[in-house]
Amino acid sequence: MSRYYEGFTSLPSWNLPKNHNFSTPITIIIPVRNEENYIIPCLKSIINNDFPSDLLEIIVINDHSTDQTVKRIEAFNHPCVKLLHLAEFIQPNETQSFKKKGIEIAINQASGDLILTTDGDCVVSKNWLPLMVSYYEINRPKFIAAPVNFHQETTAFEKFQSIDFAGMIVLTGAGIHRKLMNMCNGANLAYEKRVFYEVNGFVGIDDKASGDDMMLMQKVAKKYPSRIGFLKNKAATTFTFAKPDWQSFYQQRIRWASKSTSYDEWQVTLYLGLIWLFCLSIPTTAFLGLFFGTKMLWYALAQFLIKNVIDYFYLRMSCRFFGREDLMKSFWSASIYHLIYIIAIGALSNFVKKYEWKGREVK
Repeated sequence: MSRYYEGFTSLPSWNLPKNHNFSTPITIIIPVRNEENYIIPCLKSIINNDFPSDLLEIIVINDHSTDQTVKRIEAFNHPCVKLLHLAEFIQPNETQSFKKKGIEIAINQASGDLILTTDGDCVVSKNWLPLMVSYYEINRPKFIAAPVNFHQETTAFEKFQSIDFAGMIVLTGAGIHRKLMNMCNGANLAYEKRVFYEVNGFVGIDDKASGDDMMLMQKVAKKYPSRIGFLKNKAATTFTFAKPDWQSFYQQRIRWASKSTSYDEWQVTLYLGLIWLFCLSIPTTAFLGLFFGTKMLWYALAQFLIKNVIDYFYLRMSCRFFGREDLMKSFWSASIYHLIYIIAIGALSNFVKKYEWKGREVK
């Protein structure tokens, strides 16, 4: 953890250059399925960016939405926005990787040289595009990961998710900067269109429903190990919503965990495994105290305190980066949630072979 703490603090921040003249045509791809309540705020937040409209294309790829998503996009009627329908390209039984297929189709239709992706339930800041594109034009990375976090939390459970996710994003930046591992989130990515074709897109990783982010990133990193970047600036964050209840949270984390055995980079799997083993050891040691005396209970308490002291300083740094120091008021309740979910999801992901995503059952 000290390596990741040092890695993120030593990662230089990226600030928008003065009087930068943008020259790269970009295409933002937004896969959507039943996002009627979120897609218009998402599109408005992008359009409100201070970026040349003649270099901007937004492709929304509709994945068989059954609500008012399509009607709202059509009513938005902005010249930069192009709507595609996945149903016009594939049959529902052709794949279970609907999101990857949608992104692939959108890339084939894209006019931009730089592809950016986000999700239909996200909003971005007004400097998102200037930061992302200037970072690309000056540094010329092949793949860019950038911050994602939750907002508008109302419950302790949602605040726990924000703290946890802030820690994961900082881990992402540190891992990329120190070349410890490559992680990212599809809600805030950028990569060259030609690189997507160079690595054969999602070929070889299209057996998983998700993984349009990390699996693709690791394919690019294998070809260009020194050309992966993390844009460190909280103004480049895309914001989405935490899950409102344990059931939806469970489905999300099972989906994430289901990809772990498919990662090319063993470091990611090792890191996740070590976290799970350490968290599991805490209640295991406490349980052994019932048979071997109070000494084991003291060991369990020591483990729990060590974990939380390290987590506290690491997560305080993470929340400070996002300007969300207020979240640390929920640290102790979040620490209990974290221990439970790491143990439960880590164990269940080895046995549960299906989950629900966007109203579909995925196996």
